[in-house]
Amino acid sequence: MDSRTKRQLSPAELDALALDALGAGVLSAEELPDGFANAVWRLDLEDGRQVVLKVGPPPDLRLLTYERQLLRTEAMVYHLAAPAGIPMPALLHVAFDDPGIGGDYLILSALDGTPWNRAELSPAEESAIRFEVGRHLALLHSIPSTDVFGYPYAGLTGPSWRDAFLVMMGAMLDDAVYYSTPLPVSIVEIAGLVHRNAAVLDEVRTPSLVHFDVWPGNVFLTADRRVQGLIDHERAFWGDPLADFVTPTIFGALAGDDPMLAGYRSAGGVANLTGPAETRLALYRLYLYLILLVENGPRRYPEESYARIRDLATRSLLGCLEVLRSRHPGAGVRV
Repeated sequence: MDSRTKRQLSPAELDALALDALGAGVLSAEELPDGFANAVWRLDLEDGRQVVLKVGPPPDLRLLTYERQLLRTEAMVYHLAAPAGIPMPALLHVAFDDPGIGGDYLILSALDGTPWNRAELSPAEESAIRFEVGRHLALLHSIPSTDVFGYPYAGLTGPSWRDAFLVMMGAMLDDAVYYSTPLPVSIVEIAGLVHRNAAVLDEVRTPSLVHFDVWPGNVFLTADRRVQGLIDHERAFWGDPLADFVTPTIFGALAGDDPMLAGYRSAGGVANLTGPAETRLALYRLYLYLILLVENGPRRYPEESYARIRDLATRSLLGCLEVLRSRHPGAGVRV
């Protein structure tokens, strides 16, 4: 999707960047339209390699608060997750504050598979992929943790998951104010319902590495319908592993018999959908839908591309608020 955050590089700039980083010039380049924040190109190099270049937004462009240094978060995930056996592209080169482009970029090996959301699958194949994704999420969540929750590179952290999530949510609501984001209810009501339900977050005692963007477009499949790789890790944070079941079920619900849960548990993951867990899921879905609504401020998506996402996110956000109200009847009076 077109976005103001996606910077443009000329063929000459792409060639110079690849030559400096990998020692090979560019034979051909194709800008990839998927994704929302970073500019992404698939490059065919003179030495026969095919790679993917991700370039961060211009450093002087104000983004959402959690998006500060987002490619540094992605690089962190590659360094931590690849040794754990999680399928993903190889990280070939990293550059931060590169003087040539005035910002951050990553170069990755190119995947030749098909995004999950574009694959024609039988019900049995869909179930098998969900099971496999669950296993990979369990591996991701088993990576040794830090002693802090939240987004370290964005400065949105806390000593407990409740503290960090409230900081993250507060930053998102501040961004909504800054960008004058149209929301279906007041920010006061949203903040009140989040705080009234925040005690359930204390069930999370250890930070896990959470991808928080495992929607089907970020899962590549091989020709024989296996998971080839997970991509786009820049939204990752240290927090509740349950949050990683939100994006694979975006605009929907997590069913207790979802094969993804079975796969997760088969690989040692713990996911109990208790009443408090359902409340935590509602909080994480609310946070995700706010991201989808507020990010239009800095990115300024084309209306024809963005309208459907905005409508789905708005309706889904209202559903989350109803769940949170049901946990505290009489709370969250509309202002």
